[in-house]
Amino acid sequence: MKITTTSILLTAILASGCAIAQTPPAAGLVTERSISLGAAMELATAGLERCRADGYKVTVTVLNRHARAAVVLSDDGVNPHTVENSMRKAYTAFTTRSPSGEMAKRTQPGLAGFMLLDRITSIEGGLPIFSASKELVGAIGISGAPGGEKDAACAQAGLDRIARSL
Repeated sequence: MKITTTSILLTAILASGCAIAQTPPAAGLVTERSISLGAAMELATAGLERCRADGYKVTVTVLNRHARAAVVLSDDGVNPHTVENSMRKAYTAFTTRSPSGEMAKRTQPGLAGFMLLDRITSIEGGLPIFSASKELVGAIGISGAPGGEKDAACAQAGLDRIARSL
C-alpha cells in the first residue's frame, strides 16, 4: 500500500477527531493527555529527515494516546513491509511503555505468550512518548534502516525535536 499525501491528510483528520477536550473533570469522566496532531507531524517529519540524512528510506508511524495512528509517513521507494513494522514497533513501545527493543531482553517463559499478541515485536525502532509529567501520550515507530538501532536513533531525533513542547 503506497502512502500518499491524501492518505496522510486523511489519517491526520481522523486522528484529530480523537483529541481530548480540555475541560474540568466531572464525576464519571476521565481527562487524558495525548500528543497533538501538530507535534505528531513534527515528530514524524524530524525522524524521517534524520533517516534520510543518514541515507535510509523508512516509514514512520506516530500513535496517539489511544494507540491509534496519528501520522504515517512512508518515504518514496521504501519497502512495503515497513508500514506494518513501524506500526508494530510503535504499538509495542506504547503498550510496554518502553523501547520496542527491550522486549528481546525480557526473560522467558512469560514473554512467549505476550509475543503472540497482535502488533507486538521485539525489534528496535519503537519509542514511547511521555509528557514532561511522565504521562504516556503516544509512541513512535520507524522501520526501514539497516538495523533497528538506526531506526531507534531516527525516532530519538524526532523526540528530541519536540521534547520542549511536551
